Amino acid sequence: MTTATRLVKPIENDMSTDEIGNCPVNVASIEAAERILAEILVPTPLQINRNLSRRFNAEVYLKREDLQIVRSYKIRGAYNKMRSMAPTELALGVVCASAGNHAQGVAFSCRALEVKGLIVMPVTTPGQKVQQVQLFGEGFVEVLLTGDTFDDAYLTATRIASERGMNFIHPFDDWKVIEGQGTVGLEIIESCPQKADFLFLPVGGGGLGAGVGLVYAELSASTRIIGVEPAGASSMKTSLDNGEVTILENIDKFVDGAAVKRVGDKTFSIFKKLGIEVITVPEGKVCTTILKLYNEEAIVAEPAGALTIACLDQFKNEISGKTVVCILSGGNNDITRTEEIRERSMLYEGLKHYFIVRFAQRAGALREFLELVLGPNDDIVHFEYSKKSSREKGAAVVGLELKDPEDLEKLLGKMADFHINYEYLNNNPEMLQYLL
Repeated sequence: MTTATRLVKPIENDMSTDEIGNCPVNVASIEAAERILAEILVPTPLQINRNLSRRFNAEVYLKREDLQIVRSYKIRGAYNKMRSMAPTELALGVVCASAGNHAQGVAFSCRALEVKGLIVMPVTTPGQKVQQVQLFGEGFVEVLLTGDTFDDAYLTATRIASERGMNFIHPFDDWKVIEGQGTVGLEIIESCPQKADFLFLPVGGGGLGAGVGLVYAELSASTRIIGVEPAGASSMKTSLDNGEVTILENIDKFVDGAAVKRVGDKTFSIFKKLGIEVITVPEGKVCTTILKLYNEEAIVAEPAGALTIACLDQFKNEISGKTVVCILSGGNNDITRTEEIRERSMLYEGLKHYFIVRFAQRAGALREFLELVLGPNDDIVHFEYSKKSSREKGAAVVGLELKDPEDLEKLLGKMADFHINYEYLNNNPEMLQYLL
């Protein structure tokens, strides 16, 4: 792999406008981006996955962007954008906002091109991603943590860029960034043994989907492209359903690489005009997929990276006998999140359940619950109780782990038979959040 030298002059790119509005991105411009990226990157592998292929009776390939030099595809758009800028622009420095992966791409590009950069990230960004940004941009970038979401960081970054006269490097809503991300699509077409029937890609702000979608619109129009969003941050699907860019008021930030309140204007336009489908996957299903990838494949996938594999169950009948490509977009997962990932997975799979149980405040009440209500394979994994004076009943928070999701019906039946006064918390996210 080669290392970029200091930028001497910008790459001139003669781009024509294609039929999608005023979009200047097409296969020719994406091929130009591919040549630029060859300065620092080599193509990531497209690997057949035997377990998934067997499970879905299909030829399932994984595009391993988790093996990228910064462990995600984001370097492609960041470097292509900065490489296209004039030396006078780069001399002013660059600013970006990111929940992690774009930040690493910009940081790497800053060091490669010897450009000063400010990286603005949400306070909630996993520590592993913050450390990697500092590592890749060593000596050339400063990290500023602010706000709770990407959108908070975005507002701060654009304000600083304006105040200091620096150049803002958008993570997705920029033609040059879209070009860079589109090189993923070129690599898939160049390396896949046969034309893909289905291509699944993750969607956050839409830069990857827009770039890859434009490639496939020209080179493989029969391939069905499906974008995948986390259910708690479905900004692209909501926008497409509404026919216009729609800002979500609240999002679940767990799938940090794909959790944005607002998609890009450019990316939305491309999704809409290409007719790219977008579906959602529950965060708990994503967690189950992360654990399976690690246990069965020794693949470390971040939540956004696992989206495209987590959705395959929804298409098991349609993809049977077909050629399927899933873009595994990143592997920047913080090991400190493992317990939360396992917890969310078990809740989704129906294997962990939380209750507020109001026990009679007398000797033997808990023993009766253990002996008469719980099944032989039910395990108490959480218990909080304080005896209250002058009360007939005392509330305890009880967490139970079951061996089989079907055991819940038996458990609830016994609780009814023995007149146990309880409140089920799994369907009460406001209460459950205090336990997770």
